[in-house]
Amino acid sequence: MHLSPTAMQTDGVGAKAQSLGYVVLLATTTAISGFLFGFDTAVINGVLLLLRHEFSLSNLQTEVAASSLLLGCLLGAAGASMVGDRYGRKKSLIFSAVLFALSSLGAAAASTVVLFSLARLLGGLAIGLASVLTPVYIAEISPPKNRGTLVSLNQLAIVIGILVAFLVSWQLSRIGTNSWRWMLAVAAIPSIAFLVGLLAIPESPRWLLSKGRHREGERILARIFGAKEAEEQVRAVERAAATEEGSWHEVFSPRMRKRLNVGMALALFSQITGINTVLYYGSIIISEHFPGESTGMALAANVIIGTVNLVFTIVAMIFLDRWGRRAILMIASGGMGLSLTLLVIGLNIQGAPAALMLASILLYVAFFALGMGPGPWLIISEIFPTKVRGRAASIATSTLWSGTLVVTFTFLSLVKVLHLWGTFAIYGALSFVCFVYVWKAVPETKGRTLEQIQEALSK
Repeated sequence: MHLSPTAMQTDGVGAKAQSLGYVVLLATTTAISGFLFGFDTAVINGVLLLLRHEFSLSNLQTEVAASSLLLGCLLGAAGASMVGDRYGRKKSLIFSAVLFALSSLGAAAASTVVLFSLARLLGGLAIGLASVLTPVYIAEISPPKNRGTLVSLNQLAIVIGILVAFLVSWQLSRIGTNSWRWMLAVAAIPSIAFLVGLLAIPESPRWLLSKGRHREGERILARIFGAKEAEEQVRAVERAAATEEGSWHEVFSPRMRKRLNVGMALALFSQITGINTVLYYGSIIISEHFPGESTGMALAANVIIGTVNLVFTIVAMIFLDRWGRRAILMIASGGMGLSLTLLVIGLNIQGAPAALMLASILLYVAFFALGMGPGPWLIISEIFPTKVRGRAASIATSTLWSGTLVVTFTFLSLVKVLHLWGTFAIYGALSFVCFVYVWKAVPETKGRTLEQIQEALSK
């Protein structure tokens, strides 16, 4: 049958739409790990209020209970490169799905704070693995012009998980002192859904090519990009791989130093600017430091915070591929600094209304979600060469979790010494430092293939 040029053009558009739909399906499936990441990290916000009462926890014990997951995240991220590079992105994510399920059920059944912390540590290992490998997998299957949006699906899933955790905590808190167990146990459902979804998706084609499995890699790329472009992608990956060793020596080589510094710095700034104090301790902050606010109101305020986080993550997904990474990161970090300045001023005004301070927190969360939430994950997934992407991303992500662990483990102690306003003044100052760093040091990666980014950064 002979096709007219118009028909061929229409068929080509349809094929592109079909392949993009397939990529979105793959990205959405792997991004379920982001939902679990967000839920498991944020559910502690509601759990802590009840856990402190049931086990009579001190501030230090509360910090340990909150931080045990984050220690697991750090360890999981540190080992993600060895697991992901050896066994592949898909198998490693399947392992994380199993850990997610075991952790949620184990923490829900815990009879002591020690058992609770150990179960949460297991969940942290799952999050650490997934936080490295999910953005990497999505970046490795995505067309350049859609990569920012598609990688940000993971961040969108994270903030949806956070919002759902806040909603679940708020609603389940009504059933009594044991409601914290149900808050944790419900995460087993999406964990199983994640596991089932992973069984149906292919391995990362770039990982397959890096392992010499060219036929499998090219077949998956052809499904995504079409046969002709797949051949070009294979050649580009092979050219790039020819100049890569894929060793730890290369990760720390002089030509990788700037990329590693950028990845680690952005990862660290995204945490030491304080966002997780709001996400993990928000209910304690509002109920204990804002005048006239009950526990129920604090949990309800968390839902508002989670909603703002979700809305502005969607805004970020729209503009990351239009405005570029640097512009959004600068707007976000500068806005976070200004928002925290307003909060510090409000905390120092006698009788300042709680609504004013809550508005400052919401503005701070909005700016974080706009840039410092998705931006570092996206850039980390883009700037490293294929053969060392897993290892380098593991280092950057381990740095992120180190920052999260330090902030979470020290927050209540800092508030006791410096008061709430002094603690947030530190986070505000670090937000302005982040603005300057992005302006001076972060490269733009918008609209380039992963291989083009490597060429540009190698000059």
